[in-house]
Amino acid sequence: MKALRVLHTSVVWLWAFAWCVLWASVAMVVALASPDAALALARRFWARPIFWVCGARLQVEPLPEVDWKRPYVFAMNHQSNLDIPAAIAALPVNLRFMAKHTLAYVPFLGWTMWLTGMIPVNRTSPTHAVASLRLAGERIRAGASILVFPEGTRSRDGRIHPFQRGAFAVALEARVPVVPVAIEGAGAVQPADEWTVYPGVVRIKVGRPIPTEGREPQDRAGLAREVREAIVQLHREIGGRGGDPAAEIAPPEQPHRPGAGSTPTA
Repeated sequence: MKALRVLHTSVVWLWAFAWCVLWASVAMVVALASPDAALALARRFWARPIFWVCGARLQVEPLPEVDWKRPYVFAMNHQSNLDIPAAIAALPVNLRFMAKHTLAYVPFLGWTMWLTGMIPVNRTSPTHAVASLRLAGERIRAGASILVFPEGTRSRDGRIHPFQRGAFAVALEARVPVVPVAIEGAGAVQPADEWTVYPGVVRIKVGRPIPTEGREPQDRAGLAREVREAIVQLHREIGGRGGDPAAEIAPPEQPHRPGAGSTPTA
């Protein structure tokens, strides 16, 4: 069984590499004419086959009644490398996401990020981090929806960890609602500290938008707490462990777990 698991995992990663290079090439060509068309293609054709090859099933709970044509900040808990394709497949919008700036230097991936309007985040420098938040605000005001992972790194124990405040400053400044999104099972299919892929079910549940109208621009912590409470509740409803209510917000300007690997962050 172990040999079969290693073989299956090797096939998955090789296929995923080829699949992503192929679709990055297609997306770059399409994005020259229309970045939104490139993102729409990813939603329709790129994301779900990744789960099929992994031997996993993506289960999306019925979506709330939402005006999907307007921009939002989508806040999602973070478990695995599968979180991004899961969100792209589940949400009926063209998502931009905030990602580590080093990904911009990866061939194909970085080029696609640049052409489709993703937001690189350099958290080693406060000046660069603020510039990234301003860029995210500009994208939202231009009509884009942004996906963020407020924990800042993938959860190793399945629980939802403290949230950072940066993404909520963007939502408050741009005056757009925050949509809570919970994911469960992705960390079991492709664990954060392993390369092995296991079969399983990945569940996603989307909550109702949390408005920012009437809130003060400095109410980042209050908005972060409200969104986290909503995600914790959604997470429990789809079989997740939720999170510790006594550990809601990470200290200012500090990641929850320094040095831990991550994909998109905020």
